[in-house]
Amino acid sequence: MIRIDAVWLAVQPIDIRAGVDSLLARVVQVFGAAQVHHGYLFTNARANRIRLVVHDGFGVWCAARRLHEGGFVWPRHPPADGSPVTLSREQFDALVIGLPWQRLDQLKQITRL
Repeated sequence: MIRIDAVWLAVQPIDIRAGVDSLLARVVQVFGAAQVHHGYLFTNARANRIRLVVHDGFGVWCAARRLHEGGFVWPRHPPADGSPVTLSREQFDALVIGLPWQRLDQLKQITRL
């Protein structure tokens, strides 16, 4: 298992054909540094493909996922305060299967019938 302590989301889409070195350079550009045991998520412009880059302390892992139909729920604009977007494990799990991860707290309870 690859240990991932935090997951960060890059809001701006990238050319998903980029290799590990290009993605790692983008991580440093966007987040300042690639932290050990942190995952960095990128998507293409159509938001139907994602790449996850993880620095494990010895090297860099890169995983890709593509949805055959639909797309990933992806923010199109950075937060107003300029802070990076981080995901909880539950949000990450929802995002990679195409669920509305930004609304998980709202979906946990039914307030009206």
